[in-house]
Amino acid sequence: MGKSEGQAWRHFETVTRPTLILAPSSFLDDIAASLSNAGIQEAVARRDSGPIFDWLMSLFQLQGISDAVAFAYAAERGSVRWHEIETALFDEPECWRLTSYWHFHRCRFEKSAWTCSEPHLLHRCTLPRHPLRNGRLNQAAYSLFLFIRDICDSDLIGWIDHRLERADIGPGQPGRAEAMRNALLHPMSHIFGVSYKVLSMTLADLLLCGDPSRERWVTTGTHMIAVDTLVHNFLHRTGVLHRFDALHEFGPDCYGPRGCAGLIKQLAERIDARAFNPSFPKVFPRFVQSALWRFCAGNGLDICNGNRIDDTVRCRNIHCPAHQTCDRLALRIEQNRA
Repeated sequence: MGKSEGQAWRHFETVTRPTLILAPSSFLDDIAASLSNAGIQEAVARRDSGPIFDWLMSLFQLQGISDAVAFAYAAERGSVRWHEIETALFDEPECWRLTSYWHFHRCRFEKSAWTCSEPHLLHRCTLPRHPLRNGRLNQAAYSLFLFIRDICDSDLIGWIDHRLERADIGPGQPGRAEAMRNALLHPMSHIFGVSYKVLSMTLADLLLCGDPSRERWVTTGTHMIAVDTLVHNFLHRTGVLHRFDALHEFGPDCYGPRGCAGLIKQLAERIDARAFNPSFPKVFPRFVQSALWRFCAGNGLDICNGNRIDDTVRCRNIHCPAHQTCDRLALRIEQNRA
C-alpha cells in the first residue's frame, strides 16, 4: 500500500469515526423489535411467505419519495397484501401476462395514463385495482408475488435457505459472504421496480434478525450494503472518493469495482465493530453503512445532507463532529468533475 493510499485510509477512518460513535449500539435489537412487531420472526419459523410479502411491500413503497409521504399515503389509501393477489389470481387471469413470473415481463401498467401492454384487457385486469401510489408499485407487487409463487414455490424462506446453502463455499473462506449475498440479490434484482438499494436494505434486516440461529442468514445480512444518495454524497463531501481516485456519479457505479459499497466494505474490515457493542460481529459492513446513513438522514441525526449544506460551496457547519477532519468538498463541483 502506497503512502497516498495509506493516508486515504487514515482519513476515511478518521472522518467516519463520529458516525460510528453516534450510531445506536442497539442496532440489532432495534431491527429485531421491528420484525417482531410485524410478525416476521414468527412467519420465518412457520415458513409463511404471506406476512413477509406484506412487510416487503410496505418497505418497497419507500422508493423515490420521502418515508413520511409514502407511509402517509399508505395509511390513507391502503396497500396490497399477499392474500389479495392470491385471491385475484386464483382463477386463470384473462391477461396472459399474469399467468406466471416469466410471462409478466413488460406489463407496463401506467396508473396516470391508464394504459399497459394489453390495453384491451385493462378494464378486467386485477392489477390496477390495488390502491398503490403509482403503477410501478402495482407491477412490483405482482412481480414479487409471482417470484415467490413461481420461483420459490410459495416458500421464500426455503428458497433463501437453499440459495445460501448452494452458494456457501465454507466458513472462513474469502468471499463467502459476498457469494451468498449475490446468490440472493442477483435473482431478486430482476423483480420489477425494486431498486438494488431497497432490496439490500430489506434483506439485510430479514437476514440479520429474522432467525438469529440461521448462521448463513446472519453472515449474509452482515455484509448487505445499501448505498443511497445520502451515503454517496457523504463520501463525496468528506473527500473520501477524491482521495481514493474513485469519483463517480450516484447509481450503478456505487456497486462497481471502485464504488461506494466496496470502500465501505473495506473500511468495515479495518474496524472492530465489537468496540461499539460486544455482541456485534467483528466485521460488520451493514452497521458501518447504516451509521453513515443515519448521520446524514433527516429522520436520523440530520447533519450531512443537502438541506443542511449549500452544495455549491464548502460546508460551513462548524458544529458537525467531523468538521475539522472533513475535506468539505463542494458536492456539485465534484460531481461535475467526475
